[in-house]
Amino acid sequence: MSSSAPADLVVTRATLDDWPVISGWAADEGWNPGLADGAAFFAQDPRGFFLGRIDGEPVSAVSVVTYGADYAFLGCYLVRPDLRGRGHGLATWNHALAHAGSRTVGLDGVVAQQDNYRRSGFAPAHRTVRFTGTAPAADAPAGVRPVGPGDLDEILAYDAACLPADRPRFLTAWLTGAGHRAVVRRTGGRVSGYAVLRPAREGLRVGPLFADGADDARALLAALAAEASGAEIAVDVPEPNKAAMALAEDAGLTPSFETARMYTGPVRPHAEDRVYAVTTLELG
Repeated sequence: MSSSAPADLVVTRATLDDWPVISGWAADEGWNPGLADGAAFFAQDPRGFFLGRIDGEPVSAVSVVTYGADYAFLGCYLVRPDLRGRGHGLATWNHALAHAGSRTVGLDGVVAQQDNYRRSGFAPAHRTVRFTGTAPAADAPAGVRPVGPGDLDEILAYDAACLPADRPRFLTAWLTGAGHRAVVRRTGGRVSGYAVLRPAREGLRVGPLFADGADDARALLAALAAEASGAEIAVDVPEPNKAAMALAEDAGLTPSFETARMYTGPVRPHAEDRVYAVTTLELG
């Protein structure tokens, strides 16, 4: 993608006060953001969110959130519907992408934009499928309990092993966000998985769900289902993890939406087989 900015567009960094505008546009696109996502997103990189404005009115958005020196994640690529096709999104994209510097950039691209992302240097890694439905009836399983302060260091290390980058600032905020319910499973005295349930515009969202294996993941999902009390839930599952796909199907959830995980370059090795649900499509 390459274009000069439209003459009347001004792109600046967004603040947390701008998040209701960005999340509102995301909700209008059917992405169903979590109600308290903004605080955790900005905790990771408060300089990584951008808005394009015309005469002071927001018209476009992009986030490029950095994780350390080697990795960034692009999301929230949005343009107000009545102003699409005029170059505002592309100009905002180009401005925001400079924030990544030389880092490899990842994103979760909707189907309609994937060819554009390829032309901008992003190569597909795998599909991610959103499963939705009513939380299955479940009793809280043994061995799973709420995350406590004493779990934080181990969960941070476990999380880092499942991702292309460490994210302690984000995760510390995510585990304790308003309305978020975080659970951990321990096996043999060590963490064998953790998961978070959060309220969204519609129903509840599960993410992340990271686990050593299917039994751990099933127990964690059952614990969250017991918390959800028959509410509508959504889980974003990486398609290559066949055990994760089977877990969502066995829970009675059905595919409703898909994206493609794409990268501009290499990412560090990580335990993709532990990823039973990604955290968010906006920040990876």
